[in-house]
Amino acid sequence: MARDPQAALVALNRFGFGARGGASGDFVNAASDPRGFVKAELLRPNGALLEVPGLLATPALADAVFAYQDEVKRTREAAAKSEVASEQPGQTRGLSMDAAGMPVTVPPAAASPSAGTAAAGEPAPAMLAAPAKPAPPQQPPNVVQKTFRAEALARLQRAVLADCGITERLVAFWSNHFCISAAKGELARMWAGAFEREAIRPHVLGRFADMLKAVEQHPAMLFFLDNQDSLGPDSRAGQNRKRGLNENLAREIMELHTLGVGGGYTQEDVTSLARIITGWSFAGRNGRNAAPGSFVFNVNAHQPGPQTLLGKIYQDNGLAQGEAALADLARHASTAKFIATKLARHFVADDPPPALVTRLEAAFRTTDGDLKAVTLALLDSDEAWSAPLTKIRSPYEFLVAGGRLLARVPEDPGFYLNSLNTLGQPLWAPAGPNGFADSNAMWAAPEGMKLRLDISAQLASRLGNNLDPRDLLDLVAGGATSAETRRTIERAESRQQALALLLMSPEFQRR
Repeated sequence: MARDPQAALVALNRFGFGARGGASGDFVNAASDPRGFVKAELLRPNGALLEVPGLLATPALADAVFAYQDEVKRTREAAAKSEVASEQPGQTRGLSMDAAGMPVTVPPAAASPSAGTAAAGEPAPAMLAAPAKPAPPQQPPNVVQKTFRAEALARLQRAVLADCGITERLVAFWSNHFCISAAKGELARMWAGAFEREAIRPHVLGRFADMLKAVEQHPAMLFFLDNQDSLGPDSRAGQNRKRGLNENLAREIMELHTLGVGGGYTQEDVTSLARIITGWSFAGRNGRNAAPGSFVFNVNAHQPGPQTLLGKIYQDNGLAQGEAALADLARHASTAKFIATKLARHFVADDPPPALVTRLEAAFRTTDGDLKAVTLALLDSDEAWSAPLTKIRSPYEFLVAGGRLLARVPEDPGFYLNSLNTLGQPLWAPAGPNGFADSNAMWAAPEGMKLRLDISAQLASRLGNNLDPRDLLDLVAGGATSAETRRTIERAESRQQALALLLMSPEFQRR
């Protein structure tokens, strides 16, 4: 018998993606030891890594997208040449030219020297039709979309199959914190999954400083925020090309990635950091300095000389100048507070308990940004378990929780990707560098909830006849189910309606 059903609901919904259907026993296991159930996933070595056959590293993906773009260009050029050739004027049997060079129709009898000698009753030679246009060259397979779907499927399958899901929740949290947008262009769409696999996953239970460095030096982030176009005004490239700084990446590092708004920096600090990270770029299609898609430090684009950032002078020692600045930003007191607040807001409440934020901030500072230690501090805090389940699942969390409950391991990402687009959270494609909002105001709006109901009804119409929603309700919340929810499910007019109501219940929607 479950010892603590309410704590089991908190363990599964607040820290994971909800209970799985079938014979998983998730709710019973969580109820017997709620905190141990969640922590067990954090203790698995390399549990956040996602290594799936066929998923390539960023440089290999760059090679693939550049080759695809070249093939598309050749195909278009061939199609244009074919179209031009088919429109060229020329002599056609059955046509002749007048003195002015204009085509005139020649009677069939005159179209051939032998036409006049044709036997009686035999048809005269007919005019030959103009040759048919050649078929246009076939477009190459879209490797960008194929790669994006493969990356999405791997991520979705991992989330649906996870025992608890806290590690995948952390991956999603940090991927949104350090977001890029696949809508930026083909390179961004090609690299979105690899960026998460390479820069986020290895560090979600490691040091924040290591994740920060991996993120800011990843070609996907550099491309997303245009740092490859940022030239030191006094650098060789800056003087030759008459171009200067692009402050996008520097601003977002300070405002969104580390210190946060009000974190004690000024516009001059943003400009100084922008100068410090000039030259941080990636190799392009020509592969002149390194394999295409690899991080490179372009010394010719780097602003020479020392720079002052937050009152500290950083000597000009090339790439190390920027890495030292990032290391200090990672350890800054404002960064500890900003990260602690965001984590508490994500997992517990839009207005998190101040004592919880203080606890997480202290863990961050005393462990030099050890994110596993910070997560364990979250799980060990009483505030994280006693606060009511008031947050609404994001669209991604809602869809993954549905797949888990219905025991439907995705074999194709189409349903999830289309539903995420419908619900306003397209995968790896937020509208801006601040990522998707993490608040009830964003996800609990009436229109959004209506769309969730529509999707719930679609799932219920396809699967409801084969499932007993009353059994699923016990899997979702067991003894923590409210009397109102249980009564609503039992009084439904059909299994399909009962399943749709279950998917929209507070026990399923809130975390």
